[in-house]
Amino acid sequence: MPLDNAPEGKRKFNVVGTRPLRPDGIDKVTGRAKFGADASAPGQLVGRILRSPHAHAIIRKIDTSKAEKLPGVKAVITRDDFPDHTGGSGGLYDTLCNVMAREKAFYEGHAVAAVAATSASIARQALKLIKVDYEVLPHVTDVDEAMKPGAPLLHKDMFTDGVDPKPKKPSNIARRFEFGHGDVEAGFKKADIIVERSFKTEAAHQGYIEPHAALASMGPDGSAELWCCTQGHYMVRDVCSQLLGIDIARLRVTQSEIGGGFGGKTTVFIEPVALALARKANRPVKVVMTREEVFKASGPTASTSIDIKIGVTKDGLITAADGVFRYQGGPFQGCSPAEFGAMSAFAQFHLDNVRAVAYDVVCNRPKTISYRAPGAPMANFAVESVIEELAHKLGMEPIDFRIKNAAREGTKSSYGPVYGPIGLGATLEAAKNHPHFKAPLGPNQGRGMAAGFWFNFGGQSCVTLNIPVDGSITVSVGSPDIGGSRAAMCMMVAEEMGIPYDHVRAIIADTSALGYNDVTDGSRTTFATGMACILAARDAIKKLCARAAATWGIPEDAVKWENGYAKPAGPNAGDFAPLSLKEIAEASPGTGGPIAGHHEFSADGAGVSFATHICDVEVDPETGRSSIVRYTVIQDAGKAVHPSYVEGQFQGGAVQGIGWALNEEYIYGKDGRLQNAGFLDYRIPVCSDLPMIDTQILEIPNPGHPYGVRGVGETSIVPPLAAIANAVANATGVRFTQIPLSPPRVLKGIEEAKKAGGRKAA
Repeated sequence: MPLDNAPEGKRKFNVVGTRPLRPDGIDKVTGRAKFGADASAPGQLVGRILRSPHAHAIIRKIDTSKAEKLPGVKAVITRDDFPDHTGGSGGLYDTLCNVMAREKAFYEGHAVAAVAATSASIARQALKLIKVDYEVLPHVTDVDEAMKPGAPLLHKDMFTDGVDPKPKKPSNIARRFEFGHGDVEAGFKKADIIVERSFKTEAAHQGYIEPHAALASMGPDGSAELWCCTQGHYMVRDVCSQLLGIDIARLRVTQSEIGGGFGGKTTVFIEPVALALARKANRPVKVVMTREEVFKASGPTASTSIDIKIGVTKDGLITAADGVFRYQGGPFQGCSPAEFGAMSAFAQFHLDNVRAVAYDVVCNRPKTISYRAPGAPMANFAVESVIEELAHKLGMEPIDFRIKNAAREGTKSSYGPVYGPIGLGATLEAAKNHPHFKAPLGPNQGRGMAAGFWFNFGGQSCVTLNIPVDGSITVSVGSPDIGGSRAAMCMMVAEEMGIPYDHVRAIIADTSALGYNDVTDGSRTTFATGMACILAARDAIKKLCARAAATWGIPEDAVKWENGYAKPAGPNAGDFAPLSLKEIAEASPGTGGPIAGHHEFSADGAGVSFATHICDVEVDPETGRSSIVRYTVIQDAGKAVHPSYVEGQFQGGAVQGIGWALNEEYIYGKDGRLQNAGFLDYRIPVCSDLPMIDTQILEIPNPGHPYGVRGVGETSIVPPLAAIANAVANATGVRFTQIPLSPPRVLKGIEEAKKAGGRKAA
């Protein structure tokens, strides 16, 4: 069915663009909503996991005999309970090794055994009775150190991919990526000014409030059920079935309400363990991570080391841009932030000569996974910091410098494709004209800005729309709701059907009810699953019109759907009174049975996203503490289906970026152990740390969606690191090249600049 996109300004919406109440709101504020740890089953056992105390160690032997004899212990599992069904290599094998350590423990917190017992106290006691014989090995947790020739080697069979010829010696460099076009060296020869800087960023955790939780049961016939908090229960089903040798059709996964994910719940950690324990105990088993386990053993984002070199002419035109991006991905290859970071680094600029080289590097840290625009915030911090410095050297306003070099429709992006209609220029112009940009600053205050980019994805979605006899509509989707997508789905269906929003209800179906749905990530859900909802509604409308045509005895093409009614259309349609959705539904048992719409597809055309952020910061020169005074997000949403949720995504990304820029970091000791595995020492922002975050929604329609929608959930975390760093630099006269900008680091930079007699890099 065609998308029927209306030209900009011509489509009139009745429901889309309004701000109705969220359908899950009452349950969440009253405590009725069921999250992962709320699940229970008769006779369930408590599952607990034994984790490695070492950053890198060979596991010589595991003795579980004493734990197995402890009264109340019903199952104990180790690597021996996870036979390899993966073929022994590749990403699925790495997932298996991460779920339960095999020959080696690769990081502190790596799972080495697990128990299921009748109580939590017995389970904890059982873990103490398991004896593990380790041979401790040298470790490495820093990405630069890991790349050195003499670094401790994690894998003897890891030879760098993406290098020609392929190396003959193993290393910790899993893969090299390269993107770009033109002649970078020739471009630098044309430059009048060149700035070259090196940057470092530390790993940051998604900081979701709800820890990972899973309840598993498995019957003697091999059929299994799993209840878990995840961003993709179809992914969980497929991965678990492959790791445990279960037929996909025999594993049913139900997604609970999710207390935060932000990309951190897009893989499996404890779900296969819960299933394996349930299979061995022949009873349901519930596993819930502690907060310490979440930090030590579930994926944060990568730490990085980045080199940026950009050249410009004296009139402010960028002649060349070059970057080397080293991403630490934990102990296994496949660090997606490395590839995405290199692809997105220069994506907001119109460049004739650009190169971005990235390295996926393994270290003795937990496996990294997505965190909202994975890889992009770190790359953006480095690039936009250099852009700001270049603007100052040119004597140009930083925003004018960005406008002059901004990517636009027809630009060949730094990672390959040519842009269609994009909103970068509009966000920059809106920022320049925003009251925030012109507001006066106080003592010790500085203003910074940055522009950011994210790709947005489409992917697989499957939707069923059912119309019972009362004329209401239930939409079954397979995309977990992590940011209000159920409301957006209902709104789009109501818009298509021409009925009120409150006549539509959305549910998240389990894996047995719908075809495969990709993970809720990549800002794909409102775009892809929303489009599936629209097309499922159109399929239902076609069937409703057919029922009306049969009732009237006229051809189907002589019926049109308008504002919730089937109406005769055309001179030969006859003179019949319109039939409402409810009237057709009431008559359905006698006109052919139930009425439903359905659509499944793999969506393309997600449409890239751009944002510009403005930040005012005040730096205490005596302590180095940086306070955010004012913050504004301006972003292109394509079309804001529910503006309140869109604003919430803008604000949420900015808040997480603020935390990452100022406080959040993984701190490892010389022993390779994490020093701050808790919210007391890993400090995320609280309300008193933040100003009200202003937002401005721009709508430059995406031609790949019927309503012009672009994803918005990830772009908003890309600019904050750079915007804040630029604000601090403008407030202090010191260019900081390492994140986070903690008070001790900022104070040290200020003091060193005073000794040096002026502005410097720190």
